[in-house]
Amino acid sequence: MHPDVQKILLSEEQIRERVKELGQQISQDYHAREVLVVGILKGAMIFLADLVRNLSVSTYFDFMAVSSYGSGTKSSGAVRILKDLDKSIEGKHVLIVEDIVDTGLTLKYLVENLKSRNPESLKICTLLDKPDRRTVDVQVDYTGFTIPNEFVVGYGLDFDERYRNLPYIAVLKPEVYQG
Repeated sequence: MHPDVQKILLSEEQIRERVKELGQQISQDYHAREVLVVGILKGAMIFLADLVRNLSVSTYFDFMAVSSYGSGTKSSGAVRILKDLDKSIEGKHVLIVEDIVDTGLTLKYLVENLKSRNPESLKICTLLDKPDRRTVDVQVDYTGFTIPNEFVVGYGLDFDERYRNLPYIAVLKPEVYQG
């Protein structure tokens, strides 16, 4: 275990099994349809890579990078698109893949932005959902795990661009991000 980690919340095995289940569910729901998987960088990168390997439907993917955190631990509420999609999503079945839904502000902005581009359908898949922090209503279609209001890192999630490479989801020691 990394020395900055207080405890492991979700093990590699728990994550692997749940991602496999999500892949099966999404594949059933999109049966015989092609889906454009939109990964939200940088946090969803590892989750997206594992998820698409568990999909049995025709997929292709694109990425968006958005910012609402900076280097802090709380969302600023102001969302900026740092990298937009490379191609049009008009008439496509789109699946947004997020690492975590916290306040919902970033995701609400993304959904409104992407809906304005006229996709055939738009669904959301998140690895982690933290409903205790929600400040706006967002509809998540696929959730890996619902977690308590703790500051987590690993499996793509970071604090100040660190800890993304941890193979598990862990609670960071408060002195690391408060000090």
